[in-house]
Amino acid sequence: MIAGGATPIASAVFRYDAPMANRLTMIVTRTGDDGTTGLGDGTRVSKDSARVEAMGDLDELNCAIGVVLAEGLPAAIRSTLAPLQNDLFDLGGEVCIPGRSAMRDTHLREIDRRIESLREPLPPLRDFVLPGGTRAAAACHLARAVCRRAERSLVALGRGEGVSPLSIQYMNRLSDLLFLAARAINAASGAAEPIWQPGREGEPK
Repeated sequence: MIAGGATPIASAVFRYDAPMANRLTMIVTRTGDDGTTGLGDGTRVSKDSARVEAMGDLDELNCAIGVVLAEGLPAAIRSTLAPLQNDLFDLGGEVCIPGRSAMRDTHLREIDRRIESLREPLPPLRDFVLPGGTRAAAACHLARAVCRRAERSLVALGRGEGVSPLSIQYMNRLSDLLFLAARAINAASGAAEPIWQPGREGEPK
């Protein structure tokens, strides 16, 4: 358990009231035994709050991208995906401190650039594709699905407490990037993309 069940984002980085050494070494604090956790500003909230839910989904997304990066990837795709983990850590830090804004216009411009770098060499998409192909591509599709969930969590949080519009825009673009990355991974390996074939459930067995 990390700092009473909080994500590493909240427990290790943004506790400004503790020295850096303590932030990184005090792993078991028992302060979360009552079902609450500390935000970056020191506020304690329930672990099932919308803010903690969003933080957890962002943390899970970061882990999912880490799984993709653990696979063998072409250098160009790896260099496109690797910086996303740092962006998500920044975004998690924004969410764990109410009122903080970490995402900038430069984040959006950069992710748009990465999207185009992946999209341009791919053949036009004329069918719906199913998650799969290579193991790395399937993992990338899974990260895309987690990204959509994290985006929904941010939208829900924003409806109740306020979230930077740039953060939601970034997440919307990120799911597109992960979809294109999955396609690019399959294309680079020569693997065929699984294609949705409507009506198969009605075929005779």
